[in-house]
Amino acid sequence: MPTIAVDAMGGDFAPDEIVHGVARVSIESEIPCVLVGDERRIRDLLARRPHRGERIDVVHAGSAIGMEEEPKQAIRDKHDCSLVVGAELVAAGRADALVSAGNTGACVLACARSFRAIAGVRRTALASVFPRKVRYEGQDPLGLLLDVGATIRCESPELVQFAIMGSAYAKRISKVPSPRVGLLNMGSEPVKGGPVLSETFRTLGAVPGLNFVGNIEGNLATGKADVIVCEGLLGNVALKLIEGVAEVVVDIASFAARESWRWRLGLALLSSGIRQVRDLTDYSNYGGSPILGFEKLFIKAHGRSNAKAIANAVKVAAKAVRDDVSGEIARMVATVPVRRES
Repeated sequence: MPTIAVDAMGGDFAPDEIVHGVARVSIESEIPCVLVGDERRIRDLLARRPHRGERIDVVHAGSAIGMEEEPKQAIRDKHDCSLVVGAELVAAGRADALVSAGNTGACVLACARSFRAIAGVRRTALASVFPRKVRYEGQDPLGLLLDVGATIRCESPELVQFAIMGSAYAKRISKVPSPRVGLLNMGSEPVKGGPVLSETFRTLGAVPGLNFVGNIEGNLATGKADVIVCEGLLGNVALKLIEGVAEVVVDIASFAARESWRWRLGLALLSSGIRQVRDLTDYSNYGGSPILGFEKLFIKAHGRSNAKAIANAVKVAAKAVRDDVSGEIARMVATVPVRRES
């Protein structure tokens, strides 16, 4: 059973919800965890929660990186912070993967500082699942979008590798034998989106063993592709838009309920559908987003993660280790050499 290191001090609701989430994992599964952070606070919180103590270790870290801190400066100045200590534990083999709900930029830098990139990988990618229609039998109701923030701007070779890494992840985690891969673009035609995306379209169509289905326009939820590839800036905006859907639906429903009894009656009839939309877009159900491209695994949980979200992130991390996601990525990347720019 893989051991998962968890940054207890990262996130809007740290350390309380983080510790609570790990306590839940210790009861619901056999996954051993290492909580990294202020040892006294962690042990005080554990004492208030039901948990299996033999499945939880605690490693002290003298500081923490705030959600609003500048990532480079924070990583440089806080060598003893919980995020860095957690990454070092994984790099040293004392844990098999790291989970954090902390500062995203700092998480990426901490991994780059402690983990080795998989041979041949040009840039790492932060991937995230998103809800979509199911168009064929056996299709996972969740698609995979990458990059969503690790590499802001990309060249064609990097987008091609993101497609390869995303396909490998979907094969192992979603158990899709031949994941459909799409390229996020402004139109379906091969020439859309400028030189970088046009070149990426041509290259992806020629990658052996990659099930490339062409360009995907803004409606990501169609279910046409299991993996959708884009640069980090665009992916981050798209992800935040998807996350906002549930909040808008709930807000509109609340407003309508206050305005008229007729609207309240209508909402009562639609309540199951509204719950479905809310649940489908609730990030706490999905755990977190992997950073793909390193030999070691990292799962980035949402900054607002509650105990349920942290517990699911730990379970996703353990599954990714057990299913050898990094090994599958290494094998696929090795089969498709990517040109180096001069």
